[in-house]
Amino acid sequence: MVQILQASNISLGDLVQQFGLVMTREAQFFSEWVEASAEISDEEIRTLERVRSNFENLLMTSPLPEAAVKMVILSPLLDLAGFYQPPFQVRTEVGTQIRSSEADGVVVTGQIDVLVILNALWAIAIESKTSRFSLTAAIAQSLSYLLACPQPECFGLITNGSDFVFLKLNRDKTPTYSTSRVFSLLAPGNELIDVLRILKDLGNIVSQRRDRS
Repeated sequence: MVQILQASNISLGDLVQQFGLVMTREAQFFSEWVEASAEISDEEIRTLERVRSNFENLLMTSPLPEAAVKMVILSPLLDLAGFYQPPFQVRTEVGTQIRSSEADGVVVTGQIDVLVILNALWAIAIESKTSRFSLTAAIAQSLSYLLACPQPECFGLITNGSDFVFLKLNRDKTPTYSTSRVFSLLAPGNELIDVLRILKDLGNIVSQRRDRS
């Protein structure tokens, strides 16, 4: 009998057992976040400073719920990355479903918080959480979404407002994934600049793939 699981309740062990997922620490597998080189203007840096200030100010009263994280942090980043403008489209609460190969295996269903697409190509799937939420707890959930991606290679982003981690999954042969380092607003400087640079580069990568297809 097929077992139906919610993506929010899935574990990495489930994905390993049912879908053959493996992790790699090979640096070249996910070099995109390290090599990101998109230009960030002085005006964009000033905007990111304001975004960080807004977030810090709101945290002084109470932890931010998921909706506030999307509004205060995520939406300005998507705007600066150009994802609200053609040729990109932004969709929310996108349903996903993956099924293991065994006849009596599992079906994992879920909803991507924010999906940036370019024609039929997924640019990046984003999972946002309340500011109290640990990013590590959302990795399996996000990977289940990337396993549903229509193309063999996809990128993801998890954020709780103060921390950010990027994911890459490749399904060419064995489903393999890796993560970036964690970018944090608690670090010196403003690591939103790094996050924006990576978002811009990932958008450029998907645009180039579309042009080659």
